[in-house]
Amino acid sequence: MELATVALFLVAGLASLFMAWVIGAGSSGATPFAPAVGANAISTMRAAFVVGILGLAGAVTQGANVSEAVGSGLIGGVSLPASGVIVVLLIGAGLMAVGIRTGYPIATAFTVTGSVIGVGLALGGSPVWPKYVQIGAVWVLTPFVGGGVAYAIASVLPRETVPEVYSIPLLGGLVGAVLANVNFTMLGPDGTAGSIAGAAGRSLGVTGLSATVGITLVAAAAVGGVVALDVRRDQAGGLRRFLLALGSLVAFSAGGSQVGLAVGPLLPLLDDVGTIPPIAVLAGGGLGILVGSWTGAPRMIKSLAQDYSSLGPRRSIAALVPSFLIAQVAVLLGVPVSFNEIVVSAIIGSGAAVGGGGAVDVRKLGVTVGAWAASFAVAFVLAYGAVVVLPLA
Repeated sequence: MELATVALFLVAGLASLFMAWVIGAGSSGATPFAPAVGANAISTMRAAFVVGILGLAGAVTQGANVSEAVGSGLIGGVSLPASGVIVVLLIGAGLMAVGIRTGYPIATAFTVTGSVIGVGLALGGSPVWPKYVQIGAVWVLTPFVGGGVAYAIASVLPRETVPEVYSIPLLGGLVGAVLANVNFTMLGPDGTAGSIAGAAGRSLGVTGLSATVGITLVAAAAVGGVVALDVRRDQAGGLRRFLLALGSLVAFSAGGSQVGLAVGPLLPLLDDVGTIPPIAVLAGGGLGILVGSWTGAPRMIKSLAQDYSSLGPRRSIAALVPSFLIAQVAVLLGVPVSFNEIVVSAIIGSGAAVGGGGAVDVRKLGVTVGAWAASFAVAFVLAYGAVVVLPLA
């Protein structure tokens, strides 16, 4: 391999690490625990520390789907060269850095997706319309589904007719059922990805839909039972611990989703190197997210926790349940999704359920939505223009 090519690979790797750091400092590091910080369930610095660890774990165990989609599923007919990867990551990270600096949540998934498509089309690639339709559907539906579910949960939890010794364990059972069926690296047959329910079924010698349903119900009952006992023993403490558990699951899911935005563009380059396993690339991206969470996330956590809505533990729980569910759907589909969009939409929905329009900063909400809308377009134009101006090869 020529020295110039090696140098390009190294620069692309550094750009990927920078992107991972920006993700950890921004969307992945800030949003999962922002509702918990807003509810005074955990301090800002401790939240940043915990989310970094969980983000690394999620990146290694769930990062493959989104990474493959970003690396090879957005453009047909061409593979991005190392110089194109550098352009993609620098544009995505640069726009994210602007968001971190100003305190407004730029949509990471929008910037990276727009950059990849812009570079790919400028290099002569063809659009992958089925994937675009899937991605667009998730992006458009996320605010309505996430905000709607959060609104519904937040509307029910304070009611005297729905005691929290029943409602909170029911939510815990739902989360446990989903967790039993999400895919993790190496849990499937022959080292493939698989679910906890599937692995448990194989170990017990039972397979099929009925076995999966039975194991899922057992998992839901177990998690719901633990939550019920905790809430009955200490209602305030039980709510706080359940909230922190939800934040941890969202942070884990964030690592599994967001690492693909940093390392996905690198994966096609591994075919030219041939000696670096994809799991090592995922781990490297996870480490970058961890460092970003520890060093840069507190500013964004404070912004989301205090500026968007004044949250208590119940509204925070209402925000995090749909955030976890949507994140896992995106990981399953291999769709790059913005955690800013997911969690901010849920925060708005849960805040509106109790406080009405006054619970949300309307001005900042408008700026945020504008930033989301502009993220994809600006990234696409910059990436396409960079290829036109610069000779990439």
